[in-house]
Amino acid sequence: MENDLKELRKKRNLTQEELAQKLDVTRQTIIAIEHNKYDPTLRLALKIAQFFETKVEKIFKL
Repeated sequence: MENDLKELRKKRNLTQEELAQKLDVTRQTIIAIEHNKYDPTLRLALKIAQFFETKVEKIFKL
């Protein structure tokens, strides 16, 4: 599943570590999601969307 997480993160001038801390996940999780190596759980996807104040569908593309 493709996603725009890296672009959203960079627009907010956040490092992977900073975003990971805000979402209560590891930096490795953020890296894996950004590189399309890991599809987040529904709970995490919703948390990411809430953090960026957007819809899940705007971040994650099927």
